[in-house]
Amino acid sequence: MCIMYDKNKYQHEKKENLTNRQGHPVTDNQNTRTVGNRGPTTLENYDFLEKISHFDREKIPERIVHARGAGAHGYFESYGTVGNEPASKYTRAKVFQEKGKQTPVFVRFSTVNHGKHSPETLRDPRGFAVKFYTEDGIWDLVGNNLKIFFIRDPIKFPDFVHAFQPDPVTNIQDGERIFDFISQSPEAMHMITFLFSPWGIPAGYRHMQGSGVNTYKWVNEEGESVLVKYHWEPKQGIKNLAQDEADHIQGKNFNHATQDLFEAIDEGDYPEWELYVQIMSDEEHAELDFDPLDPTKLWYKDQFPWLPVGKMVLNKNPDHYFAEVEQAAFGTGVLVDGLDFSDDKLLQGRTFSYSDTQRYRVGTNYLQLPINKPRKETVTNQQKGQMDYRTDYAGPRNPHINYEPSFIEGLKEQHNPGTEHEPYVSGRLKRESIKRTNNFGQAGETYRRLSDWEQNDLINNLVTTLKTCHSGIQEQMITLFHECDEEYGKRVAEGLKMAEESGSSGPIATDDSEEAVMEAEKAGHVSDPY
Repeated sequence: MCIMYDKNKYQHEKKENLTNRQGHPVTDNQNTRTVGNRGPTTLENYDFLEKISHFDREKIPERIVHARGAGAHGYFESYGTVGNEPASKYTRAKVFQEKGKQTPVFVRFSTVNHGKHSPETLRDPRGFAVKFYTEDGIWDLVGNNLKIFFIRDPIKFPDFVHAFQPDPVTNIQDGERIFDFISQSPEAMHMITFLFSPWGIPAGYRHMQGSGVNTYKWVNEEGESVLVKYHWEPKQGIKNLAQDEADHIQGKNFNHATQDLFEAIDEGDYPEWELYVQIMSDEEHAELDFDPLDPTKLWYKDQFPWLPVGKMVLNKNPDHYFAEVEQAAFGTGVLVDGLDFSDDKLLQGRTFSYSDTQRYRVGTNYLQLPINKPRKETVTNQQKGQMDYRTDYAGPRNPHINYEPSFIEGLKEQHNPGTEHEPYVSGRLKRESIKRTNNFGQAGETYRRLSDWEQNDLINNLVTTLKTCHSGIQEQMITLFHECDEEYGKRVAEGLKMAEESGSSGPIATDDSEEAVMEAEKAGHVSDPY
């Protein structure tokens, strides 16, 4: 195994009872407290809020996730329709209403689990975050290239990221840590099937899909809602890499995706994406074998068609990387009128975490930075804090009245442009998983839909990562693969059996990494001191 240290030396003082940082016992580390088992989360989720708030502050100033990124400016052009119907049927959001209406955007692409200067060939989900500078203020559509996620409850997010990021002792990413977590989290099997296939390494940012991942809502003028998912499809076509191809490219250029995006725009070859939505009535949909709010699941096209709503063109590179790409701050809670949240637990957890992270990472007044500032005038009583550099402190209001309501003067509430969406919720506050988990059905379907070369790459990548893991982890993962698809499990099991006596694995899907360490020692050329 490539990580040479004694894992058993810590076991003589084994402590297995999990507590929070106040010393309270953690009795459920899998589920936040919600109204019913699929309802909205509640603000008094103390264990979750403490856990995620601490996680948000683990590093400065680099992003904890999505540190490695590239970005570009452009515009979104609305079709004014949702498929063949007027957009107003489903949403009153102004950005979608008028055919040909253009809204400025800034897009940040990224890798998720690796550091700021890591190679862009690593196996990792890619971030795909779009900031719309609409007439009603900022709308952030924050997503990934893959359309699903590893977990469905936000309380598990810090653990998921810790498992995928480097070992806190060796600072080396370790496949055993990854599959130790995954083997105990069967909901992740669908995402693992995508991640270890060629879909886990897009050939570049211009050739990858984007997705909102979570389920949102659209609200029309009458306050009626529908569930919605967002999909960006590249007009340049989708291209992914096999592991050996990525290894070869990494040896020549570890910035290839950033360079490709920058040079294409610089040469006038502007990349484009079409935005599609899937729409479902705002109900529980008991007829489905999964919960539509579950972010580990796809809504299949044959049941819920992709409806085009507009296109995005990126036509300008950043003028300064740090000021724009690095300081760009996104949040899943940044929605404009006509867009709303669903009860998707992961979305509700992200909505707190993202903006909380930006206030910590960039600063209390991160929304005053040009890249994050709305294109419309903002008038607010929120003030002070680190780096408050406004010069129009009063603006159009009385500078003595920095509160609301006021009989004397000051800012006033605005008229609601439409009927308020008022979903009804009731039920006991619970810590429970949703009922229709179906952890394996879509994972198996995704495996069967992969082409032969994609399946072969998937199996090879899983085997090279799993072969040096603890035998108990291997056995549990084989069981889970069999649950997804019998052939899937059989091929991984056979691959591990053949690999028992050969080679060594690296962090994720990279073979012979230990040999690379010894090779560097052996091949290094001796030089005289100076």
